[in-house]
Amino acid sequence: MKTIYNNKIINAGKSVETFGKEMIILFGDNAPDTLKDYCYSIPIVQTTGKIKPGQFFVIDGVKFEILHVGELAEKNLNGLGHLTVNFTAEKDASLPGAIIVEKKVHAPIKIGSVIEIL
Repeated sequence: MKTIYNNKIINAGKSVETFGKEMIILFGDNAPDTLKDYCYSIPIVQTTGKIKPGQFFVIDGVKFEILHVGELAEKNLNGLGHLTVNFTAEKDASLPGAIIVEKKVHAPIKIGSVIEIL
């Protein structure tokens, strides 16, 4: 599988656990003050291909199949480092800047965790 995105968590807001294991928010250093506490911070890195269903969102080597991609997800990730990842498999709950992945519990995300899209 070809890696089209590779990045690393560099910081975690004090309230990242608010959404439990159902959702994470990634954001570059420019996250709005109202969101910073809820985000995992990442450097802004460009994708090398289009994000689409059937690919995998990966956290520290654990794969989650991408089921749906919001129309702004790729643009926001490339421009702002912003991506919401929903782990519920509920396509109806999609936000324009989100991806929906299969429902599977992920391990705790920590500073230094590697995130990829394959």
